[in-house]
Amino acid sequence: MEIVDLSRELFHRTQTHPSHPPVVMTVWNDHSEKKVAGDVVFSSKALSIAFSDHAGTHVDAPVHFDPRPGALSIDQVPLEKFITSAFCVDLRDVPLKHAVTVEELQGAVKASGETIRQGDTVLILLGTNARLLGKPGYGHDFPGLSIEAIHWLADQGIGMFGVEAISPSPEGALNFRAHMACAERGITHMECLANLEAVVGRGRFRFIGLPLKIRGGTASPIRAVALFE
Repeated sequence: MEIVDLSRELFHRTQTHPSHPPVVMTVWNDHSEKKVAGDVVFSSKALSIAFSDHAGTHVDAPVHFDPRPGALSIDQVPLEKFITSAFCVDLRDVPLKHAVTVEELQGAVKASGETIRQGDTVLILLGTNARLLGKPGYGHDFPGLSIEAIHWLADQGIGMFGVEAISPSPEGALNFRAHMACAERGITHMECLANLEAVVGRGRFRFIGLPLKIRGGTASPIRAVALFE
């Protein structure tokens, strides 16, 4: 079995969407502090971490983008949704800020040699990290899906899709509409994925991206991995 990590690191001031609070990490205690009990001297180290439920590689819960009563929070979404069959499509040559069309997405799926099955997770390599991660443009210049492409994925029966950027569609009104389309179609998406280059073109794999059990959470950081068996 081969495990491929598709997650970004969480660290102090990790790049996040500007509408969410930053990741703040500090040392809570370290080995310079000695604890004594009888004749035993002990030291330990721990971190204090404050972050949004949308920090790092994460999955959005329906309640994040669906204002209707009954929209599920992350702790209410069945775990089966996060352990699925998956494959990755290659669209890394699209321009920055570009909204991928249905025809472009269909072409990428065909080129992958796969067809979308009910409940699939579809990962979309757009070259965002390679071109923008760590740069000011990461929060603004990323490409993403058009609304029509999101509806096409939903028509094929996917459970969720994932991108490298902080949003599923280019910045602005289109991104808001993308979240609304996910609400309308009963699907969700992951953001800030990493290392998709390691799985693109390799066919199907088992995707696992389990969320934390955050009561009422609007999203959750995940440790996203691809399993090849």
